[in-house]
Amino acid sequence: MDMLEDLQTLQFEYGIPEEEHTWLFLQGRSRGLMIEACAHATFFCKLFCILRQSLHENQTSERVSTGSPVACEKLNVGIIGGGHLGKQLARVLLQLVPIPTESLRISTRRPEVLDELQKLGIQCFYQNAYLVNWANVVFLCCLPSQLPNICLEIQSSLEKTCIVYSFVAAIPVPRLKLLLNHTNILRPQYQCADKFVNIWGANKEITAALQDPVIIRATCPYSPAGGITLNTKWLEGVFYAALNICTAKEMSHPRVLHLLSEQFLSVHFEDCDKDRASCPKFQLTDFVSKTYAKNLPLRRPFPWFDLAAVQLKETPFSLHLSKSTALQDHLTHFYCHSFGISLIKDQPEVSTGSPSQ
Repeated sequence: MDMLEDLQTLQFEYGIPEEEHTWLFLQGRSRGLMIEACAHATFFCKLFCILRQSLHENQTSERVSTGSPVACEKLNVGIIGGGHLGKQLARVLLQLVPIPTESLRISTRRPEVLDELQKLGIQCFYQNAYLVNWANVVFLCCLPSQLPNICLEIQSSLEKTCIVYSFVAAIPVPRLKLLLNHTNILRPQYQCADKFVNIWGANKEITAALQDPVIIRATCPYSPAGGITLNTKWLEGVFYAALNICTAKEMSHPRVLHLLSEQFLSVHFEDCDKDRASCPKFQLTDFVSKTYAKNLPLRRPFPWFDLAAVQLKETPFSLHLSKSTALQDHLTHFYCHSFGISLIKDQPEVSTGSPSQ
């Protein structure tokens, strides 16, 4: 409940001259971008928790006959930057993934201002290199001016398998790859429409907003609702990152394809029951060229993919995604399902626009 809701003189807009009211849309856009960023980071972490759990179960079933124990690997998440975005992201990941407090750490120049998060059990300190050496995923929530020095600090401590997820919009992927000397990088890119319907819930906490069905549907990768669209190269990067995780475990590519289909294409629409065989399944040529697929031995894992290159160039998966509306629909359905939201097929959008390719 917002106690100030009916007190107009205490509202943000009250002190702004009428001739400047046209700029208030920037406030809604800023909030929309924050919600989109937190929603996609949450989905990414949910997906990777599911994947790591599935890999653990597969390894356990393989080794149970030999009596060899397999330690369950938790997803360790690090955040560099304790500003507004870093703090909001930490709260969202704690509540909505959920990431246990012992698996979430923050490195910031002023850890003393994060009292609230430290009381929850999150370790907050100023040791960037230590953080990335510990983490499986590192979110960069710093200022562009700070990034070169941070990259210099952490590049020698980054493991090949660590995923660096950057929110630093001013630094493009090629530059970040060069600064980090690292290829396992994800960076979402957002496009804002000139005019949009502000659906982002100005009086809600970010965690509450991400439990609102209208807002969650607006953050779907193929949705233009709310006037903010995610570049779908991010979605490609997420799935190639999933392949890299399986490659690091030396899992054969047929098993990987079965695992991804089982986990991420298993949420169906009601009309799928009539013809389940027509629902999409991942194939080898969805991710690699036909020539490479033809020469890949059956028991071999996928190659290691350069995620920076995946987000900059056309890939087999980008071609497959653009042509298969059934795959787009199933991935959208899985996205909403991961937040506990149902999606009605052919549901109208809140506002119009076009996906950013």
